Amino acid sequence: MIVVSEQAVAELITPAECLTAVEKVFASMARGSAYNFPVIREAIGHADALYGFKSGFDRESLALGLKSGGFWPGNLEKGLTNHQSTVFLFDADTGRCKAMIGGNLLTALRTAAASAVSIRYLARRDCRVLGMIGAGHQAAFQLRAALDQRCFERIVAWNFHPEMLGRLAEVGRERGIPFEEVSLDRLGAEADVIISITSSFSPLLKASQVRPGTHLACMGTDTKGKQEVEAELLAAATVFTDEVAQAISIGESQHAISRGLIQEKDIVEIGAVITKAHPGRTSEHEITLFDGTGVGLQDLAVASAAVDLAIAKGVAVEIDF
Repeated sequence: MIVVSEQAVAELITPAECLTAVEKVFASMARGSAYNFPVIREAIGHADALYGFKSGFDRESLALGLKSGGFWPGNLEKGLTNHQSTVFLFDADTGRCKAMIGGNLLTALRTAAASAVSIRYLARRDCRVLGMIGAGHQAAFQLRAALDQRCFERIVAWNFHPEMLGRLAEVGRERGIPFEEVSLDRLGAEADVIISITSSFSPLLKASQVRPGTHLACMGTDTKGKQEVEAELLAAATVFTDEVAQAISIGESQHAISRGLIQEKDIVEIGAVITKAHPGRTSEHEITLFDGTGVGLQDLAVASAAVDLAIAKGVAVEIDF
C-alpha cells in the first residue's frame, strides 16, 4: 500500500493539477460513468465532533475509495486544524486497499478547484472585480484558485470578523491586485464574480444586492440548515451544482427547493457544461450560481492524482498491508 502524507501532498500537487482532476471527474459524473455513494455524517457525542464518510467510484479513471473524517471544533487549542480527514483508495479490480493519503490539504484544494471550474465555465469573460464573502481557512485557497481563471483587477471582501481579512489581503499583495474591505451592499454592486465560503445558517447576501451578469460560487453550504444567500437569489439565477441530489438536500438549493422557488429539474450539473451537453451561461446579463456542496468523487480524483505524482517522482512510501 502507498502512503502519501499531508506534507508530501503539499509538495506534490498544484492547484492547476487539482482543477484538472476535478474538471475530469465532473465530466465523468455528467456522462454517468462516475457516481457518489450516500454520504454518512454524524455527531458522535464526543468532543462536539462531526464525523462521516464520502465515497464513490469513477468507471473511467477507476478511482474507488472514500474520505473519512470530519470537524473537531476544539482542535485549534491543540495546535491542529478543526477539519481532519484521510482518503483511502482501493484497487477496482481486486478490492485491495492501494493507498492512504492525507486529506486535509486535499479537501481545501479540491473545494477551491470546484469553484474555479465554475468560474472557468460560467463567469463572463470580461470579469474584473472578484468579491469574497468569508475569510476562514478555506477562503485563501478559494481566492488563489479564482484569480487564475480571469484577469481580475481588484478584490473586494467582507467577513463577520474584519480582522480576519488580512489573509485575503496578503493574497492580493502576492498577486499584485488591489484589495479592499467593503460592505455587502458594495460587494454585490461592484463584483463580477462572488465566492461565498462561510458556515452561516442564515442568508448573508440578498437577491437585491446582486447585479445582472454576476457569477456566484456558493461553497459553504454542505449541511442541512446552512445557508449563505437568500433563496430568492437562486430563483433569479441559473443554478448549477456538482451533484443535484446533494444540492437539494444539504446544499444552498435546499432552501429554494423547500419554498417552491425552484424545482429539481431547474438545477444543472456543472459536468454537463464541461461536456457541452448544456450551454452554460447564455447571456451577459444572466446571473449564474454554482451550488458547491462537495462530493466524494472530488476527493478521490485529487487523491489519485497525488498518488500518481508521488509514484512518478519517486517519493511514494510503500508498506506491506
